[in-house]
Amino acid sequence: MGCPQREFLCKVLVVGDYGVGKTSIIQRYVHNIYSQCYRATIGVDFALKIVNWNADTVVRLQLWDIAGQERFGHMTRLYYREAVGALVVCDLGRAATLDSVQRWKEDLDSKVSLQNGKPIPAILLGNKCDQSLPDSSAKNLEGMCQELGFSDFHLTSAKDNVNIDEAISCLIKEMIANEEDSEPAKDPNVIQPSLSPLRIRYERCCS
Repeated sequence: MGCPQREFLCKVLVVGDYGVGKTSIIQRYVHNIYSQCYRATIGVDFALKIVNWNADTVVRLQLWDIAGQERFGHMTRLYYREAVGALVVCDLGRAATLDSVQRWKEDLDSKVSLQNGKPIPAILLGNKCDQSLPDSSAKNLEGMCQELGFSDFHLTSAKDNVNIDEAISCLIKEMIANEEDSEPAKDPNVIQPSLSPLRIRYERCCS
């Protein structure tokens, strides 16, 4: 007897100032590689990661690497369309990038939302935790997380592969929960269309 399998396609924004490590985080997560020679992202770049979330759920993550130079520009509204989650990245060793976190979060909240009108879930990443940092780094990020309405925060390192999988798994869990909560009650024997063009959810039989 076949088993139903769910598939989600989730557009995830990765935003933050220039040089905070957005591309490095994505490359570490998607390909498990790290390089110090990435060129600056111009405009927007894309990466796709297929995650076997559990025995009956597959998540296809479409990661949008938004260039730091785009900060709060008019083009970000176009880039943000149909996103259902976000990672906001700062460099723990550069205070100016922490100061920008609030502006990036406000920019997200003003330009994209869930179908119920609530902000999309966003995880705050304090990157480059492999470097020598003040003991207050985690406490500062925790305070920003609570004050600005982030779903969670993580100290990460693309270089040493620290907490990247954990942070994105946290985001996936919330995106799936939001998708399930947004679906109306239905006959389990009837296939329903997705609620969003970029959130494909369907059921099929496994062989």
